[in-house]
Amino acid sequence: MVIEKENTHKNPQPEKKQNLFSAFFPREYDFESMLAHQSDRTVSGVKAFVLWLETRPLSNPHELERIENEMDTMRHEMEDKLIRSFSTPFDRQDIYSISRQMDYILNFSKETAKEMYAFGVQPDKTILDMTKYLLSGTECISRGIKNLNTAKDAVEEEIGHARDAYNGMEELYISGMTDLLRTNDAMYALRTREIYHHLRDAGRAMRDTLDILHNAVIDLA
Repeated sequence: MVIEKENTHKNPQPEKKQNLFSAFFPREYDFESMLAHQSDRTVSGVKAFVLWLETRPLSNPHELERIENEMDTMRHEMEDKLIRSFSTPFDRQDIYSISRQMDYILNFSKETAKEMYAFGVQPDKTILDMTKYLLSGTECISRGIKNLNTAKDAVEEEIGHARDAYNGMEELYISGMTDLLRTNDAMYALRTREIYHHLRDAGRAMRDTLDILHNAVIDLA
């Protein structure tokens, strides 16, 4: 009876296939680094928003607008490179969506500041606390993106912390609106409700960023 030897070369390891693929089609751009840089600037923008809220009297938020415009330029450049790139570290739609949602976080922050200045709304405890949660969650996103390809457990932990921050924003929105609707000053309530709503939109952009980031972690697992 002849025993055939096992053919160990029949099924090449996926890692070897990936290495061979990468050798022929190397990635032209470091998208992980681009996302990390954008996340840092997003954190800087939300920090600028927090500092702006602490100024008295409130001034025109020019610095926040400058950072948001810079972010738009960064995002557009990344989109152009995504179109021209043959290969990406993970799904290109996820890269685009993470970048776009981070831009929404800063865009809503800027619009909130501009409306507060235009409407003459002073920051109350709800506004200040919602913004602090927004900054905390955005910092978690930034740390998560930087660990995406090195420490997936750390990314999951940051996502959990950021979701806690989002939930905190939602609770503050509800309690703040509850108090606001009890006031007899209808114009004050109307103006302030717009600010609460924009901050809630920023929180939801943060939530959507987290969902996409989580999807990217699962795809890389």
